[in-house]
Amino acid sequence: MTTTPTTTPDSGFGWFLFFVRIRQTVFKIIFYAILIAWALFSIAPLYFTLVFSFKPVVDAYAPPIWWPTPFTLDNYQTILGTFDLFPRWVVNSINISLVVTLLRVLFCAMAGYAFARIEFPLKKILFNVLLVSMMMPGIVTLIPSFLIIGPGLVRGGLTLGDLAIPTGFGLLDSHWAVILPGVADAFGVFMMTQFYKSFPRELEEAAVMDGSGRWSTFFRIVLPISQTQLLTLGLLTFQGAWNNFLWPLIVLRSPENFTLPIGLQWFRGEYYTLYSVVLAGSLFNTLPILIIFFIFQRYFIRSVASTGSKEG
Repeated sequence: MTTTPTTTPDSGFGWFLFFVRIRQTVFKIIFYAILIAWALFSIAPLYFTLVFSFKPVVDAYAPPIWWPTPFTLDNYQTILGTFDLFPRWVVNSINISLVVTLLRVLFCAMAGYAFARIEFPLKKILFNVLLVSMMMPGIVTLIPSFLIIGPGLVRGGLTLGDLAIPTGFGLLDSHWAVILPGVADAFGVFMMTQFYKSFPRELEEAAVMDGSGRWSTFFRIVLPISQTQLLTLGLLTFQGAWNNFLWPLIVLRSPENFTLPIGLQWFRGEYYTLYSVVLAGSLFNTLPILIIFFIFQRYFIRSVASTGSKEG
């Protein structure tokens, strides 16, 4: 009677799998530790701004620094009660941001649809010029924009016989000087163009068969279905218009016409030693954007997934 030797599995392979799992676990722990540390590092300025804005001015540097003790709303009462222009700045920023957002969403959607669906002369050249303009820093167009909005490209304007032709709008120190340069944006046009290239043509063809014209198809069919992309563009536009500082600083002169970022800079000059009051004022500029982002953040994800897609 013969016996066959039994073979045992190689224990070295089992140890290899064990070390692989240990390494993956260690890497995952390190990865999440880095993310948590970075999140805490990013949230810390906002958290301490909240804490110090609710502390009395005389106790701003007194411990504890992790919690507003004693708690007070005096800083916000100082801003809203003793500084009359502050509510006006908030209203100015809201009005300008809303108007810029609505106009830019409408015009960028129309231009993007035209580039994606309508054939017209020099279409490709104009679109390439649009892409090139996205690569130019905004500071390059700052002076020409100021001349067009304000005194004009040619001092005194142009004359055609007895007819005077102005080369500028003469809108300095008005809210329209802030609004008009922002009603169209190269990135917004590009974003909507890429989206409409992936838009199903069958819906438009069905609308045309029902007797709908180009304008009716766009406003009644295309625009309502584009609400996710339009909302994303609107949120990005509102954020940029709300935080815009340089251009309003150049074209606005009167304190009552200031937007909130410019007003806060002036406010810091008045209360530069009262840090609790200054931080309370800065929250009026920060919290609206944070609230809007957390409510509508899912639309950002959807837009990123759809912007790069394109019909073959």
